[in-house]
Amino acid sequence: MITLNAPVRYFFRKPDKLKSRKQIEALFEKGERYTVFPLKVWWLHENEKSILQAGVGVSSRYFKKAVDRNRIKRLMREAYRLQKEELAGLLIEKKGKLSVFMLFTGKQLPDYETVYETTGTVIKKLIHAVKQKAE
Repeated sequence: MITLNAPVRYFFRKPDKLKSRKQIEALFEKGERYTVFPLKVWWLHENEKSILQAGVGVSSRYFKKAVDRNRIKRLMREAYRLQKEELAGLLIEKKGKLSVFMLFTGKQLPDYETVYETTGTVIKKLIHAVKQKAE
């Protein structure tokens, strides 16, 4: 029987989304942070529910219209969804759990390529941080 290689499917389902107010507050209080312009990232190893949870946000200070904020959040979630597999695999291997929150701090509406590249850099930094914590 011949089997074709199925394409890789990328998901960002409900358990992968950081929604709990308690978890988000704990993330901002206890978590570590760094900036990769135009993203500011908070991350914390103490995640109770899922192996890897992520949230995104955009300030209404620079983007008054909800349409613009929602577009940026949609771009950030899509870029994250397509690049998170290596980080999720590392967490499964190390038996770790991680919460991540990314906040867009730029002042101008970004294009997808910029968001994709920045999110890739963020994920690489998170992988490096998880490897250091595991040692």
